[in-house]
This record gives sequence, C-alpha cells and structure tokens, in this order.
Amino acid sequence: MALEEGTPNAHSITLQYCNPKLIEVIYGVTDLEKGLMTSPTSQSAPTEPPSPSPSPSPSPSSATAPALVLSNSGKRIDQAGKKKYVKQVTGRHNDTELHLAAQRGDLAAVRQILDDIDSQMVGTLSGADFEAEVADIRASVVNEVNELGETALYTAAEKGHLDVVKELLKYSITETISKKNQLGFDPLHIAAREGHHAIVQVLLDHDPGLSKTIGPSNATPLITAATRGHTAVVEELLSKDCALLEISRSNGKNPLHFAARQGHVDIVNALLDKDTQLARRTDKKGQTALHMAVKGVSCEVVKLLLEADAAIVMLPDKFGNTALHVATRKKRAEIVNELLQLPDSNVNALNRDHKTALDIAEGLPLSEESSEIKNCLLLKEDQINEEEGEACQERLQLVASNRVFQLRS
Repeated sequence: MALEEGTPNAHSITLQYCNPKLIEVIYGVTDLEKGLMTSPTSQSAPTEPPSPSPSPSPSPSSATAPALVLSNSGKRIDQAGKKKYVKQVTGRHNDTELHLAAQRGDLAAVRQILDDIDSQMVGTLSGADFEAEVADIRASVVNEVNELGETALYTAAEKGHLDVVKELLKYSITETISKKNQLGFDPLHIAAREGHHAIVQVLLDHDPGLSKTIGPSNATPLITAATRGHTAVVEELLSKDCALLEISRSNGKNPLHFAARQGHVDIVNALLDKDTQLARRTDKKGQTALHMAVKGVSCEVVKLLLEADAAIVMLPDKFGNTALHVATRKKRAEIVNELLQLPDSNVNALNRDHKTALDIAEGLPLSEESSEIKNCLLLKEDQINEEEGEACQERLQLVASNRVFQLRS
C-alpha cells in the first residue's frame, strides 16, 4: 500500500513511531523481553512501506515497523502500518515502548527512545522549526497513556524508579505531571501511596501545587501516606503545605483519623505537632481520632491523643458513644484500662441506647478480654461509688455540724 506522496519540495518528515494514538514517531524495533532496540532498516523517505511480514502475528523482536511519511502537522498517517506496528510493541495494557522501559526502570532505554526522535527525522525543516517539531513529538510521546490511563511517568513513580522519573520530567508538560489514571491517582499520589519519598520530593520540587491533588473519595496524598504509615512522605508533604491538614475525605475523616486507626505512632505525633486541635475534629459520624484509635490496638497512639487534649475522652459520636464505649465493644482491655485512669473519664456515661460501657461489656461473649474489661469497669464503678459515698458522708457530717453550731448559738 503506497503512502500519500507530496511534491518534491514539500516539507515532509520520515518518522518511525510506536505510540498508538499520535503515530508521529516510530522508534525502531524493540525486543520486549530484553528491552533492546534495533534501528529501522532505512531512514530515507520511501513512497512505499516495506513489505509486510508473511506471518500474521510477527514477533516484536523480528518484525520491521513500517515507515510513515508525515506532513509538518503530523496529520497524515498510514493506518494499516500503525495497527501492524502497535501490535508488535504494546504490552498487556497497550503500553508503549516508553511505558515498558519505565516499568523496568531501564533508564538507558528511556533515554534512547527520547533522544533518538530527532535522529529518526529526515526532512527540510529549518533549525528552529525542526527543534520545535521534535519537542512537540517528544512531549506527545511522554504524555501518552495506556488503557489504564497511566503515563510512563506514572508507571515509573509507582515502581519507584527515581532516575527514570527525573528523566521523564525533563520532557513532561503540566498535563503529563498531573494526569490521573482511571482510578484517580496521579504520579505524586501514587508515589506517596507506595512510600517513595525521594520521588515525592522530586515531584514537589518540580511543582509544589501537586500536593493538593485530590484522588478517590477526596483523598489527598497526605491522607493516603498517613494511612499507609509512610512517615517520611507525610513529613515532606507537611513541610510544603500545612494547609493539607484541613482537607478531609468525603466521609469527613482527616489524616489523623486514619493514622490513629492504623496505629502509626510517628505519624500521629507528626500531625499533632502541626496542629493539636486536629484531635478534636470529627468525621461525619461524629468520631474523633480517639474513637478511631481505640478501635485499633496501639495504646501509645491513645496516650498521644489524650496528651494533646484529655477532654476528648468524653466527646460522644453521633450515637452517643464515648471512646470508652467503643473500646469496650472492640474488647481492647489495655485501652479501656488506660481510659479509666483519666479524671475526665465517666464510666457511667450513657449512649443513645441508654447503655454504659459496663452494659456493653455484659453483652460480650465470654473471653479473657471481656472478663478483664468487666473487672476494670466494675472496679472503677466501685471506686466512684465509694468516693461518692465518702463525699456524701462528709456532706452529712457537715450538715450535722452546722446544726449543732446553730443550736449552741
């Protein structure tokens, strides 16, 4: 099949390209197993594409990609050649060669793909126009996504390949850096999720505004990193913008809620250092970070929250449950005992079902934990009753003394 021919003086560029959408450059033939690239057989501008391989499914390492003759605008393409070549170089998610190299962390292959674009171009463009065309094509290649909506930069950020990320950033436009995949994650967010601190740092240095990106359920990179326990990433994000603490997920939970629930002591400490009032913030169910912490198993996190604000021990959620109610229901004996040590803790507090923590404990299946919790609650109740009895006795004695004094006077 012959390609459309221009006049002998028309500006034209012979390009070799593997990108499934843009089809502006074909880099050559790639061995996907070894990550090697071979040069195309010819870089002159043919009027006929090379004869197709007799095999209906040529292997990536042996087939030769058809050359494409493009106008300066890059609009004229050989669709048959495009389909044939893309089938040879794409992976299981319709990845381009650049995606596959980024996934492997193959910096040499990434550089070869990007650096060879200008050497694959033959035409009569002037120097400035030539450089502009190369830059435009290179940016398009870097910005290309696979069927999951992921760029090569995203892939490198997810896999933790720092050098590849740095290389791709040289040619990335704003759209590439902030582009989200189908799940709503962009390169910074996925790097934060995976705990790749150095990559997070590089991306934030490139564009500090990336820290405010919003992912699934309104989660920020800070919330995601705090949930996963990536302390260095959390500290890096906070150093760039403390206002991230004000952003909650769609359920109302802030970074402290998630870190407390997972028992991440260092992260809870880092968040409280920035804002102790964070301990009082509630989600849409009226839960504080303490409500979340007592569902977990870290007594150390509970202590940190209470040191920040001891009064939160009596804050109820929308169902009237205090942290003591929740810890009892979850059978967290050590945490129940810790809560009972606080002067502000009220063992007789009622929730909306008119139940005390002891009422909840009585309904738990018999176990070592439930027995220990009941004993702790009973001891506290007895202590309160005893103290109240002593206080009552003191009041009675005071009344009697006043009467004696009045009679004598």
